[in-house]
Amino acid sequence: MSDSRVPGQLEIASRAAEVALEAGALLHRYFDRGVATEYKGDVDLVTEADRASEKLIVERLGAAFPGHGIYGEEGARRQIESEYRWYVDPLDGTTNFAHGFPVFCVSLGLEHRPAGIAAGQDGELMAAVVYDPLRDELFSAEKGMGAWLNGRRIHVSRTAELAEALLATGFPSRKRHASPNIHFYQEFTLRSHGVRRAGSAALDLAYTACGRLDAFWEFHLNPWDTAAGALLVIEAGGTISRFDSTVFRLDSEETLATNGLLQAELAARFADLFAGRDLHPIPTPVEFAAARARRNA
Repeated sequence: MSDSRVPGQLEIASRAAEVALEAGALLHRYFDRGVATEYKGDVDLVTEADRASEKLIVERLGAAFPGHGIYGEEGARRQIESEYRWYVDPLDGTTNFAHGFPVFCVSLGLEHRPAGIAAGQDGELMAAVVYDPLRDELFSAEKGMGAWLNGRRIHVSRTAELAEALLATGFPSRKRHASPNIHFYQEFTLRSHGVRRAGSAALDLAYTACGRLDAFWEFHLNPWDTAAGALLVIEAGGTISRFDSTVFRLDSEETLATNGLLQAELAARFADLFAGRDLHPIPTPVEFAAARARRNA
């Protein structure tokens, strides 16, 4: 291992970071070619970029960790019954990428599944890398070693009340009418300092880990969306769970990441919203105009 490795990291995260940096550079080149104008052509540039990135990652991880399994978003399945398994999102934020919106990343998360683990049970998250190539920001973590951003130790925020918190969430690219999250988005927007929807769950989790966001929630994420970000949040001092504070699962239908200080309040608020308690009615245009007039009086 060279002297250039990030302090506090072990070899496994450092070698995975090298892979993510190379994949990120590849995505950057595709992005610079003008994805917005080429997206509707005969060759789907986004699919090309996704697959090229995953191919590179699978080859590099396979060479670096020949005994590890790989489970990729774009279909890569290699030795997935292995004791160690990488969850690979070669391009998290595909819709952003397709439209030329500069928010996307590479996400690599390593799970350890020891022999004898029950079917359907999660192992331990061991290493994480999330790389944003446009901002050249490399988030990384190893279990028990803390979380890092470009070689600097990161921590979750100290915001203690929902009313002062900046949150993030996401929505599915398709079938949004079937997602209940728009109702939660409304309620949390009214109760917080704001809600952001940037389009990359991995970056939202990384931003929660470094304190740019105070919490993140989303429905129906996949293991490649959350494996890396979940470990970043935990190693930065935060919490990750289901909406009711029960144990987070990689194949969970619910993901709630917080700075820890907001966990109880957010879990209680989710319970209220699921039960239909304390909901804010949507004002009519007349009511909205009257309220604005009162504020301006």
